[in-house]
Amino acid sequence: MSDNEIDPDLESLLHTDIHRGLSNKEVGKRTERFGLNAYLLEIAAVLAAVLENWIDFGILLFVLFGNAFIAFYQEAKADSALESLKNTLALKSRVIRSEFVEIDSKYLVPGDVIALRRGDIVPADCRLTGYDVSHQPTTNNLHLDESALTGESLPVSKGKDAIVYSSSIVKLGSMLGVVVKTGRHTFIGRAANLISITSTEGQFQRVMRNIGNFLIGISLTLALIIFVDSLVVRHDSILFSLKRTVIITIASIPIGLPAVMSVTMAVGATELAKKKVIIKRLTAIEELAAVDILCSDKTGTLTKNKLSFDEPYLAFKGNTPDNPKGTGEQYTKHELLSFGYLASENDSHDPIEDAVCKAAKKELPDLKDSTDIAGFKIIDFTPFNSTSKFTKSTIETENGDRYSVIKGAPQVVIKKCGESPIFERVVDQFAARGLRALGVARSQSSNDQEPDSNRNDKQAAFELVGFISLLDPPRPDSAQTIKECNSLGIQIKMITGDQLIVAKEVAYRLGMNRTILDALKLVDRELSEEQLTRLCEKGDGFAHVIPEHKYRVVELLQRSGHFVGMTGDGVNDAPALKKANVGIAVQGCTDAARAAADIVLLAEGLSTIIDGVKCSREIFQRMHTYALFRISATMQFILFFFISIIAFNFALPDRLILLIAIMNDAAALVISIDNAYISSTPAKWRIGQLLILSLVQGSLLMGYSFAHFSPQDYNYKVVQTIMYLNISSSPNFFIFSTRMQTWLWKGRPSWIFIVAILGTQFIAVIITLVGPKVFDAVPISPAWAFGVYFDSMLFVLVLDCVKVFVIKYWSFKVVARCWPTKANKKKLREQQEKEKFNGRLKVYHKKLRKGK
Repeated sequence: MSDNEIDPDLESLLHTDIHRGLSNKEVGKRTERFGLNAYLLEIAAVLAAVLENWIDFGILLFVLFGNAFIAFYQEAKADSALESLKNTLALKSRVIRSEFVEIDSKYLVPGDVIALRRGDIVPADCRLTGYDVSHQPTTNNLHLDESALTGESLPVSKGKDAIVYSSSIVKLGSMLGVVVKTGRHTFIGRAANLISITSTEGQFQRVMRNIGNFLIGISLTLALIIFVDSLVVRHDSILFSLKRTVIITIASIPIGLPAVMSVTMAVGATELAKKKVIIKRLTAIEELAAVDILCSDKTGTLTKNKLSFDEPYLAFKGNTPDNPKGTGEQYTKHELLSFGYLASENDSHDPIEDAVCKAAKKELPDLKDSTDIAGFKIIDFTPFNSTSKFTKSTIETENGDRYSVIKGAPQVVIKKCGESPIFERVVDQFAARGLRALGVARSQSSNDQEPDSNRNDKQAAFELVGFISLLDPPRPDSAQTIKECNSLGIQIKMITGDQLIVAKEVAYRLGMNRTILDALKLVDRELSEEQLTRLCEKGDGFAHVIPEHKYRVVELLQRSGHFVGMTGDGVNDAPALKKANVGIAVQGCTDAARAAADIVLLAEGLSTIIDGVKCSREIFQRMHTYALFRISATMQFILFFFISIIAFNFALPDRLILLIAIMNDAAALVISIDNAYISSTPAKWRIGQLLILSLVQGSLLMGYSFAHFSPQDYNYKVVQTIMYLNISSSPNFFIFSTRMQTWLWKGRPSWIFIVAILGTQFIAVIITLVGPKVFDAVPISPAWAFGVYFDSMLFVLVLDCVKVFVIKYWSFKVVARCWPTKANKKKLREQQEKEKFNGRLKVYHKKLRKGK
């Protein structure tokens, strides 16, 4: 990331007296001109859509609005749980206003002089002055952690006149800085502007709208025909015709659909929260179930974001440039770490020093309960500086011998030891794998504390002990998590700002293919959109990525029809998190990432996502269960009464019709807590398949109802009671089939689900046996009641066979052949081309794995 250029008009304002700072009057003027040092990242809240009707039946309104309220409450609760996570900048800053004072960072203005010390979060983009906090000139640089901005895990060193960016963390050093940009004008402020680009309608809203419009359209059309038939053909009164039509319409339109769906997701959000997955937007649940590509930030998500000791190179004792194998005996790893530790500074807050010390404390028994290595005493220590590029310790042993140990840049250490091609090749091999190497050497002779720098390489004063390699290692669970994601049909793509060789090494250790691409290809004007999309699909990750690249990767994958999830923790991830179908902010993420994401993880690593994906697919299956049940039951209801009224002038009493509608939706509410099937592939709404299956099942249920319909052989009122029981029981038992994509007996329902379904049917049977006058019903014999009851249970097996057949053989290919429209043909060609490409991609990856 290059330093920001300063606007010429702003340049004149930055020449502030670093000893006195700005006056209150000048601060007021600049605040008015530039605004507060803050920017807002709004958190979207999606409210449950409630289908409004002018129905005056209180119980229906209670069911509908009661469930809608539950959905609204659950989503509002999820939003309020994250209210404290909204985007903020550093809270406090030490600024010179005639003297040092502490103020809220949002009140900083361009030209303010602030103190930047170790551990501080940089509150605004600043230019370093070259003066320390005591106003004395300094040549020491600041070491800053910019991983939240760039993804780079190593600290960046910056000196006088360099620009340091808002939200960077000072890891080492102190210096005064002049504020040059604040708020939305800062680097992260510009990144935040990308977050405002988002879709206006989610997948869930589209599906619910399409299903609702389909059912309402059919119901209103058939109800209108019934109204015209009653009024014109049968010459019934307007009030009677209108009343019958309204009752039929009310019972057939799925008024509980949005409420039941929202309750299902709200209950699911609670389940996910127990698994440390916080849902900010309820519809993100079913979108997480549909994700087929997960773009994961490397640093801090797949890796620990901490440099750690990796495999070392151990030199031979007594080695020289002419005889690299020396005595033939190698130094041990313990000896290498011991010398490395002796030449390191404890508690320096430098990631390289900390990594060496941590590795030594882990491996060396002497350091378990002490900070000293037995038998060695440090007489003198010289810290690392940018000129020498090594640390140096003078060591005294128990017998009084003294020698020097150095640790630092491998090229410098090799030169101290006498340049050897073998050692240089080792360093090159580390670099080719993206490993950061540190050379460790000791003086060859006792009492050689100050080796002569002019000594000939052949008479080198230092002997190489070995090379320590450092790497930001993968999290322990990342490789297994990636395998589990693949088993769930989710492809992982690693996205990082690190170098290509580093990304390839990490990918290899994670068990991924090394097909890591340079993100610069994403802006290659010679490549078409289609070629860029194919690159994104083919690659296992991208290196040298900046925020715009991440956004671009997600955009290209979405254009290709993929449902994209994006995990991240830094400010640079926020735009892509917002753009993705599902943005997932991992634990320890920045406030910008939390604000942009749909889901926030409260546990470390990607493994929490596995629980989230599985749970979301269970929730999706519950919603699919209800949708299939509701559409099929609606088709059975409206088709039966349409035919029975038109052909036989037969209908149920109004109260029995309303009772069917209420009892069916009441029983279906327990779907939200039922056991559910977890799909091994991304769970997506296949509207065509769902509607065809529902139409077939609804038609079969309608035919089954007519099998019990004999108005000429029985008393009219008796037939009404029989048909009430039939239309009430058959769709309720059908729910047991809709629970699974396969045979119904392969998944055991929860006991609450069984009790709820059987409980509503018990009430229905009691009504048919007693025939209470309040429902205008007459009793029927127990033989009829239990005959219809058990017939309905057996008929579910027929419906289950049809379901399995349709799900197995119905696809878009069938749709395109049955309805060969231009659009369907085009979509079919695209799908076939994509299948061929994916097939070639699998073969390519298989060859790569064999080549490892």
